[in-house]
Amino acid sequence: MAEQNDPNSEAQRAAGEDTTAGFGEEFAAAMNAQAAGVTPEEKEAIAALPSGSALLIVRRGPNTGARFLLDEDVMTAGRHPDADIFLDDVTVSRRHAEFLRHGTAFEVKDLGSLNGTYFDGVRVESAMLTDGAEVQVGKFRLTFYAARHDLDASASA
Repeated sequence: MAEQNDPNSEAQRAAGEDTTAGFGEEFAAAMNAQAAGVTPEEKEAIAALPSGSALLIVRRGPNTGARFLLDEDVMTAGRHPDADIFLDDVTVSRRHAEFLRHGTAFEVKDLGSLNGTYFDGVRVESAMLTDGAEVQVGKFRLTFYAARHDLDASASA
């Protein structure tokens, strides 16, 4: 089989031009949603999120499929029954983490938990959340989804 050569690509590479394909944030968010196995009902819930809110969906661990709406400035996650996000498993500290709202952006902050809080597989003290990111609290793996309106606004800014 003969190799196909693209003279434009070779010329671009020789000139030191970046020929890497790139995708917009909206496309990346859609791909993240598909990769995470978002159901039609979850897509509807994500699409209906009002500005300044977000959704966490449990992808792995106990209560897979459970949804938690982030719609307050501070929401606690933990094993304590009074936690805003109640995660009932011994791998979760009573007061494990907080989700903090900064306008339309969200941050996760570990509260000194024994097992730690992870953002996209990396243990963190705190991290700003991005659409489609994974947050791990104990055995729970949750996917973060920002309000679509807020994503569109940040993409056009």
